[in-house]
Amino acid sequence: MGLVVHSADIQDRDGAATALETILRRWPWLRHIFADGGYAGPKMRAALRKVGKFTLQIVKRTDKAKGFEVLPRRWVVEPTFAWLGRCRRLAKDWEKSIASAEAWMLIAHIRLLTRRLARYHVY
Repeated sequence: MGLVVHSADIQDRDGAATALETILRRWPWLRHIFADGGYAGPKMRAALRKVGKFTLQIVKRTDKAKGFEVLPRRWVVEPTFAWLGRCRRLAKDWEKSIASAEAWMLIAHIRLLTRRLARYHVY
């Protein structure tokens, strides 16, 4: 949907508004965002207000939960990280430039999508 590569000294919460700006260029009607507890707080809400009108829903684990529990909407991002982890080039931070890191991330997504499309091709 959108991609922003930044240095490691920027927290995900602080870079989220920039990522949403890239997403809004393609999908300007996006208005609802699901996030985990790391994105909670007034700083994140203020940054989102500068980008557009969003409703931010924080998906938190309850204190009453014991063991593993599937949380609604939170599982959506994790498989993407697992799929990208299969690309050896993305296993470590080898890139010397942000442009190169973004290019390799896009190549990994293209690889993933073409493999999925190939499954449905009838010979």
